[in-house]
Amino acid sequence: MNVLSLFDGMSCGQIALDQLNIPVENYYAAEIDKFAIKVTQANFPGTVQLGDVTAIDPDSLPNIDLLIGGSPCQGFSFAGKQLNFDDPRSKLFWEYVRLLKALKPTYFLLENVKMKKESMDVITEALGVEPVAINSRLFSAQNRPRIYWTNIPFDVPTEDKGIVLRDILEPEVEKKYYAGKKLRESYMGGNQLNPKYKSQCNTIYPTDGKFATLCAGTHGYSFGYVPAPSPDGGHLQPKILQTARGYNKGGLKANDGKTPTLSTSSWQHNNHLTYDGGLTYRKLTPLECERLQTVPEGYTNHVSNTQRYKMLGNGWTVDVVSHIMKGLTQ
Repeated sequence: MNVLSLFDGMSCGQIALDQLNIPVENYYAAEIDKFAIKVTQANFPGTVQLGDVTAIDPDSLPNIDLLIGGSPCQGFSFAGKQLNFDDPRSKLFWEYVRLLKALKPTYFLLENVKMKKESMDVITEALGVEPVAINSRLFSAQNRPRIYWTNIPFDVPTEDKGIVLRDILEPEVEKKYYAGKKLRESYMGGNQLNPKYKSQCNTIYPTDGKFATLCAGTHGYSFGYVPAPSPDGGHLQPKILQTARGYNKGGLKANDGKTPTLSTSSWQHNNHLTYDGGLTYRKLTPLECERLQTVPEGYTNHVSNTQRYKMLGNGWTVDVVSHIMKGLTQ
């Protein structure tokens, strides 16, 4: 099989193909992020990197059996400004269409975020297949709704594997992952969040539920915390914290044991909770984020933590893609 992956990132599609033991003769990747490329080449050194998708000449490639990709989503996302096809990043979708029409692969797969119906309809018309909505929460401890367009035959998953946050947490982590005293005081200093931290989604997620969608945030990680034993013996007292949408009622905001979707820019959409009883909170480690994305442990351990968080936030949930790609083996 010859595969062309556009906007390849850290090559989650290649992980899925490898785990399914689908033989790949050539895997071509269009990617410009040097850190994502470094991780891909460390794990799959045979990957043929093509660089900028806009510069790909389809006549230079052999027959392509599978075209995959997740064009940049920032212009479509409900978490962003929803500029849709006017956003230069979203316009890259048409590069996918260009190569799909030129190469005429046997199979194709496109992934993207939840978006306005008008945008979905444009993509659907261009690709000629109906979209399928799959939430990664069925395969992982992460609430990550995504839309997939593909002609690969597969059964739409409906059963939740029952994986929750505590199942993917490391038993012990370095102190650097814990919220520092200054950040803790931004919670506890009064009813209103310290403006310095208001751009962060400082939501604490229960370990018996799902974590929010991993994002490639401004600071390199998805803003969200988990309760954890305090490394310094400090105790937090429960308080009601004010958000732009009102007050946390003191309860845990989770429907059916699932946490709400978290974004990197809309901090005001999330309620906040603090814990007492010797608990504090910390951010997730890169390894835990790999587990949330069902990426092999240590796969991204070739670049800085900042870059690991970023590419994991941008990547695919591997087990979802594997489920879809099983159709290639039937």
